[in-house]
Amino acid sequence: MDNKQAMIEEIKALAKEKNAIILAHNYQIPEIQDLADLTGDSLALSIQASKTDADIIVFCGVHFMAEAASIVCPDKKVIIPVKDAGCAMADMLTAQQLREFKAQHPGVPVVTYVNSSAEVKAESDICCTSANAIQVVKWTKSQEVIMTPDRNLAAWVRRHTDQTVYSWNGYCPIHDELTVEAVREAMKKHPDAILMAHPECPETVLELAHVVRSTSGMLKYAKESDAKKFIVATEIGLLHPLKKENPDKEFFEASPDMLCADMKKTGLKELLAALKNEEPVVRVEEDVRKKALKAVERMMEVPRD
Repeated sequence: MDNKQAMIEEIKALAKEKNAIILAHNYQIPEIQDLADLTGDSLALSIQASKTDADIIVFCGVHFMAEAASIVCPDKKVIIPVKDAGCAMADMLTAQQLREFKAQHPGVPVVTYVNSSAEVKAESDICCTSANAIQVVKWTKSQEVIMTPDRNLAAWVRRHTDQTVYSWNGYCPIHDELTVEAVREAMKKHPDAILMAHPECPETVLELAHVVRSTSGMLKYAKESDAKKFIVATEIGLLHPLKKENPDKEFFEASPDMLCADMKKTGLKELLAALKNEEPVVRVEEDVRKKALKAVERMMEVPRD
């Protein structure tokens, strides 16, 4: 048995012994995704984990995702293997900045993308995901809405509603830096491929896309589509589950630069150490947790299309 396989076996044995569940976001490295009990989008993973009898959640992702698990699973110990695995977008908005932004638009409801800190969620009226952002904003029935922290998701929503959307100037650098030129080049190389783009991409890119979907939406679309070739305009980690679930189809990256270093920080070594030591622990303070949970629960009330 090689060292890698030995680590995998030890991780599985420790998880079983400690009644731990391993969650991995779709952007994690392939060996972490393959080892996880559940893979998918961040908030969906936390909600799924809350329905299990696990005592420990090990979240292979970035910090706000572990916070989300702590928000919805207060009775479980939440561990993130790499403490400094962060999210540039989430760091672009603080609770104080949101309070100041709200003061500029008094009485306007705040819709906050789940890619945000617990403190920012606590200052919000309702959360949204990239999959349900349009439905959530429409559901508020408010003519004016504040959307944070992603300007690109807000622009996508603005295009699909008749509401006034005031957006914070945050963004995901991985998606935001994808250029029209890079996308056109990929389309030129693969002219018969369907372009799937994430709504965190700039509007100019989304205008070229055949479909705009969240990561889970892309997985679903690719599985159900008759098409055999796809260009994927999101973080390249998603290509692994796409290929795994659709061995008869081909998937191409929109750009090799769409790689999030923070999402790649968790390896087998880090996961094993986290399970052994049961740390670093991520725990959201109770007063913040309760307020943030209200915003998440409100989102759960929004009917799905």
